[in-house]
Amino acid sequence: MALASTQPSMDLGCEKPIVWTIAGSDSGGGAGIQADLLTMHALEAHGCSVITSVTAQNSVAVDLVEAVSDEMLLAQLDSLLSDLPPKAIKIGLLSDQQQLERVANWLAIDLNDYQKRHDVTVAVIVDPVMVASSGDKLNLANRLDFTPFKGLITLITPNMFELQALTQPIDDLQQAHLAGQQLAALLQTNVLVKGGDNGGLWHQQYAQDIFVCRQAERTSPLHQQRSFLLKGPRVGEQQYRQQGCHGSGCTLSSAIATVMAHGFVLHDAVVVAKAFVTQGIACAIAPGQGHAPVEKTRWPDSLAYFPHIDVLDDGPWMSAANVNFPRCNDQQASLGVYPVVDEVSLIATLLDAGAKTIQLRIKQNDDPQLSEKITEAVALGNRHQASLFINDHWQLAIAQRAFGIHLGQEDLYQADLAAIAQSGCRLGLSSHGYFEALIALQVKPSYLALGHIFATTTKTMPSTPQGLAHLSRYVQLFSGTVPLVAIGGIDADNLSLVKQTQVDDIAVVRAVTQAACPASAYQQLSHAWQEA
Repeated sequence: MALASTQPSMDLGCEKPIVWTIAGSDSGGGAGIQADLLTMHALEAHGCSVITSVTAQNSVAVDLVEAVSDEMLLAQLDSLLSDLPPKAIKIGLLSDQQQLERVANWLAIDLNDYQKRHDVTVAVIVDPVMVASSGDKLNLANRLDFTPFKGLITLITPNMFELQALTQPIDDLQQAHLAGQQLAALLQTNVLVKGGDNGGLWHQQYAQDIFVCRQAERTSPLHQQRSFLLKGPRVGEQQYRQQGCHGSGCTLSSAIATVMAHGFVLHDAVVVAKAFVTQGIACAIAPGQGHAPVEKTRWPDSLAYFPHIDVLDDGPWMSAANVNFPRCNDQQASLGVYPVVDEVSLIATLLDAGAKTIQLRIKQNDDPQLSEKITEAVALGNRHQASLFINDHWQLAIAQRAFGIHLGQEDLYQADLAAIAQSGCRLGLSSHGYFEALIALQVKPSYLALGHIFATTTKTMPSTPQGLAHLSRYVQLFSGTVPLVAIGGIDADNLSLVKQTQVDDIAVVRAVTQAACPASAYQQLSHAWQEA
């Protein structure tokens, strides 16, 4: 049964992005372009289709597959590009090697030319479809060679059968990880190995996928060249747990493309798409005698459907996954307007102006007075009974018994989280999207910073601004977990718009530190936030 949508429109002035599916038609409606278009619609995009083949199939069997002509295939591609250019493309069933090479050649020449002329990047997600859920073969060839896609695609999403056909036999999780890495190197792309239908080879309780990140545009260098294990719950009726749903791979790949078309980075798109599929399986109903199609519900807004993220490479922070940090303040309902400053003198000024939460962010590790500045800042915070957070320098903050510590995502792989928790310090963590927020929440921090919302000049950022639409989605999903603090380019001009997203608090930098009178600027922002 489809879930009724309770979420308000997150459009905020944005038009629906255009997403293409290049795939086969499933006459049964459970997979192929039918599933893709339903997915794109559910995730608030306009879907366009390029049909590679027509199949005669139902929920039980595939009776016939016929490829379209090369002329028809190329005519569809060129016709769409001239009027409805895509933000992202999903590629599914390709009938034979010749058709695969035709599509690859079109990507290399026509799509590449379009991207250069318009200075855009179009994400291309490939689902290497070979066999239907019924077990029937879909390709006309015995085996497809995907190397023509080398360097042309963003992500490939093989299941276990497909990964073995593309690489080598696999017996366990470690071998699947190595095979995924081999495929990533071979095609010069990112790989998502789907493990939900592997018959419990890795784990019967969880649907586990391996995400091998080789390269991902606009993603933090922290998550480049790493591999992750995405552990999602197995949901749905018992027969779906045993047999799987029809069209889950099609739905996943088209969901990834659609989420990327909304401006999210690959890592975010992968976890949102996985949650979307899990949610759809939980609501699946079988209209025929065979597998039930994945229900196309809505943008996932329940943490219950999102995966737990483990690092398959070395990640010492995972050893501290069971830590739990204190609340920011038992008496204070919220952090309010949270100034982030780089001078101790500003801390004194803002505390006198009424600030109750403040952060000292000194990025120069070679500052000869670093220890003295942190000592003075902590003393000021104690004197005013304020919540004073120290950014990055957690060893000095612990030594000086600071109220709290703020860390970026990169520090999760380096800092001793157990030591920070044992010290009694509160912990705030930065995040730049769904993926990083999920990782941060696994550490159970005292608050979570969501950013950067608008363009900022106070620090170099590897990602683009999140914007209000993305912030609204984060708040809807993560609300009630820990206090959520929006940060990045927030000032008096956009403060009321940020408040409309229902985020708990805001952190401000330039709006205070570069003001003619920082104390007055802080007070005006605090009043505006309370009144908004």
